[in-house]
Amino acid sequence: MNDKIFVDTNVLVYAYDRSEPEKQQKAMQILDALAMSGIGLISTQVLAEFYVAITRKIALPLSSKEAYDRIKNYLHSWFVLDLTGMVVLEAVRGVRDYQLNYWDAQIWATALLNQTPIIFSEDFHAGTEIEGVRFVNPFSLDFKLTDWMI
Repeated sequence: MNDKIFVDTNVLVYAYDRSEPEKQQKAMQILDALAMSGIGLISTQVLAEFYVAITRKIALPLSSKEAYDRIKNYLHSWFVLDLTGMVVLEAVRGVRDYQLNYWDAQIWATALLNQTPIIFSEDFHAGTEIEGVRFVNPFSLDFKLTDWMI
């Protein structure tokens, strides 16, 4: 049980990716539950990556207007963490000390500096913990959303 859960870009993107119907359904359930409970966090980095992915990288991309509307909705309904100089510095340390790629390190650093112990993402090795931040793959077969809700 956690106070807050940080959501990586891939979870948001799957909610709009019709080429992955099972992941789409699971992502929508996760996002709805986290938004309704108020424990979900995203960052400005996640929103920027989300825009690029849903307008260029998914099989049936959204228009810029549709993407704008989705991002506006996230800004109104989720707590959004800002990118700061300290996040960048911590991310560089994550690359140096833990061999994370920079963008993943920035996700980790944002969670770390905002005292968020859980990141939902399929981009990290599930179950890994770095300095008190644990990575959970919400698309793994053994994932149960109820295990993570307050």
